[in-house]
Amino acid sequence: MTDQKHASEKALSGPRFGQARPENTDPFTTLSRLMRYLREHHISLIVVIALVIVSTALSLIGPWLQGVAIDEFITNRDLDGLVVISLILALTYVGMMLSFAGFARMMAAIAQRVMYGLRRDLFEHMQELSLEFHDGQPTGDLMSRLTNDVDAVDQLLSQNITSFLRNVFSIVGLVGFMMVLDWRLTLAALVPVPLIYLVMRYIGRQAPPLFGAYQQNVGALNAMAEETLAGQRVAIAFDRQAESTDAFVRINREVRAAGINAYSLTSVLMPVMFGIGNLGIATVAGAGAWLALTGGGVTVGLIATFISYSRQVARPLSQLGNTYTSALSALAGAERIFQILDRRPSVTNAVDAIGLPEIDGHVEFAGVDFAYRNGPPILKNVCFEAQPGDTIGLVGPTGAGKTTIISILARFYDIQQGSVEVDEHDVRSVTKDSLREQLGVVLQDTFLFSESVRDNIRYGRLDASDEDIVTAAELANAHRFIRTLPEGYETILSEGASNLSLGQRQLIAIARAALASPRILILDEATSSVDTRTEAAIQQALLRLMDGRTSFVIAHRLSTVREADQILVIEAGEVVEAGTHDELVDQDGTYARLYTSQFKGQTVVASQTPVQDQ
Repeated sequence: MTDQKHASEKALSGPRFGQARPENTDPFTTLSRLMRYLREHHISLIVVIALVIVSTALSLIGPWLQGVAIDEFITNRDLDGLVVISLILALTYVGMMLSFAGFARMMAAIAQRVMYGLRRDLFEHMQELSLEFHDGQPTGDLMSRLTNDVDAVDQLLSQNITSFLRNVFSIVGLVGFMMVLDWRLTLAALVPVPLIYLVMRYIGRQAPPLFGAYQQNVGALNAMAEETLAGQRVAIAFDRQAESTDAFVRINREVRAAGINAYSLTSVLMPVMFGIGNLGIATVAGAGAWLALTGGGVTVGLIATFISYSRQVARPLSQLGNTYTSALSALAGAERIFQILDRRPSVTNAVDAIGLPEIDGHVEFAGVDFAYRNGPPILKNVCFEAQPGDTIGLVGPTGAGKTTIISILARFYDIQQGSVEVDEHDVRSVTKDSLREQLGVVLQDTFLFSESVRDNIRYGRLDASDEDIVTAAELANAHRFIRTLPEGYETILSEGASNLSLGQRQLIAIARAALASPRILILDEATSSVDTRTEAAIQQALLRLMDGRTSFVIAHRLSTVREADQILVIEAGEVVEAGTHDELVDQDGTYARLYTSQFKGQTVVASQTPVQDQ
């Protein structure tokens, strides 16, 4: 039993969900790419920087005014002067507060605009990437990049950048102000700086790959969770909930370990920086006391001012450590975003590609060879021709290459050898959009969106009127059952359209394809998963849809292609037989054996009995 459990866990947590390997990252390059998004808001950024400078300057003036109050007014018991400088001090801190709130709010607005652009670019780019990319990329990992990683970048822009600017300006201003007051005490305050540099340099080298590993492990965890939850019905049916949990826990442990490695290194940075910064207070107090006792011209008020400034130096130094930690995590997320943005589609329009004009539906495959990237040959010297309005049946064993043929026709992938022509236009010489706009697809595994029935049908042609939608539904034999739904065409479908039967989903998919009014129709096992009665309704709808259109029908049930104008028998990526049903039966070859095996022992009344795949 234990061996079976481990085997199940391995199946659930295979290579796709194993420990992620971080790619080489360059935080500074990633940061410079992020800054390009900020350039669009350069005027707002100038205002932010100005407010940061004002806020920083006012924060520096406060301690100086305190020292003046001590030396000039408290020591001399000047009450009137003390009142005036106290009011000035109060106004200084109010101005600091207002300017701080102003730049924080403006930077938050800028960050949200940048996040909008980054999410838009990432999602649009995902839509442009070829099917080859989506075939090999777990959906959960893509969702993690679109949400978790973008949120990490949001924190970098909305909080970390302003914190970094304010702290850097504070340190520079403090050091400049202190140099004006007394260069000797300033040098004493800067004693810890070399140590701070060494700590920051060490963390900067060690942390980026650790955060990269953490972000990628989070993506792997999301991918595993998304796929497992999507297949929860299967997990329950096979009683594999415990194994699913074990697999999740295993990857969750990897996330925990990666998080501990990353954050344990950087979490010590802030307290270390704060401690080092406080060391400057001790050196200032010691140096100031020595100068005061030896007649170095240092007053008590000046020493108090420098101690206050030293505390202010310690505070931004510690905050810089915290900002640096958060920035490293955010840049690891940004790197994962740019990894997607840097991917180029494997199928692109040619430089001189033209729009495919309205077609008749003539299709020709000539010497087509195809293999998926780094894979064995899938199609070998495939040749056939379909005249406008023909119905082409594709039959053969699973994995023979039937679906690959229609994927190539739709130019989801590019072939390595030969040509695929539609109305004498090579599909590689026309734009992808103009080609696919004239194709209609009805798949076995119908996907419907969690929208209304009306919107799901309208997906076939977004500018369709309500009357067009009803007409398409009537053609697809879907109008009658749609009217019986609780809200009719406005009924909202649940996730996966689980509130509809499989046959009802197929009829809506047919209505969607009918609304698109394609010249070439692709039917991929469109009736293989339904009962005979439902199949009859779907077949009737498909016959209406296929009328006058060039149609490619993939079928395991040979009854669905018996009336096809041409049937192609595919084996191991090759067309081994081609002809009409009667011609192929007379040849007594592969098709004849398939047909005999499916219909052996049936009589005329068998038309009333479900035909089971063999």
